[in-house]
Amino acid sequence: MIQILHVDAWLAVVDKPAGLMVHDSALARGEDDFLADRLREQFGRPVFLVHRLDRATSGCLLLAFDRDTASALGKTLMSGEVEKHYFAVCRGWPDERFTIDHPLDGGPGKPLKKPALTHFERLATCELDLPSTGFPTSRYALLRAMPETGRFRQIRRHLKHASHHLIGDTSHGDGRHNRHFRMLGIHRMLLHAQRLAFVHPHTGERLVVEAPPDAEFSKALALFGPALQSPA
Repeated sequence: MIQILHVDAWLAVVDKPAGLMVHDSALARGEDDFLADRLREQFGRPVFLVHRLDRATSGCLLLAFDRDTASALGKTLMSGEVEKHYFAVCRGWPDERFTIDHPLDGGPGKPLKKPALTHFERLATCELDLPSTGFPTSRYALLRAMPETGRFRQIRRHLKHASHHLIGDTSHGDGRHNRHFRMLGIHRMLLHAQRLAFVHPHTGERLVVEAPPDAEFSKALALFGPALQSPA
């Protein structure tokens, strides 16, 4: 069963597990297990996905139960009025606050580049006794990522652009550092959609929904100290 974080007559926010594709697409490559299908069965009604998360990303996913609500939420999302917070673990120690403004294409078959903007806040740092490119240790940071746009793999590609590669990202990350974390028993990509905040299109209520990190992500958070196993 998929964990439900919020549900009412019009919409729901669910906690997407890492490793599960949201829906069938050209990237599915023969997959036959999709979050959208599971949710239709679980809710026993049609569902309309308002946004997407990558297969390897976990956390808050917004959906609607009818086309009108989906359309209203889609417009809210496009206008930038949905607040999205992600936890991300990257290589290196970036600035405490930084913004990446770097256009991105739409992925395979969509070469047109569009504006893409992500704000980052450094929440914690750690240094592990793992050699890296001539240094005896390796440095990592826990970030809060706040994307203003929703381009294909935006956070992952923006971190690569800044040379602060996302840990566990096999497409845009750094293989050496990914191996370090696998040696520690952490095999997933360390990107988690931790928080969604938006105004309900029918009630006018401001909803704030949070998804707790899963066990494997929590194992990574523990590297930054016990106080950060459940950061706010």
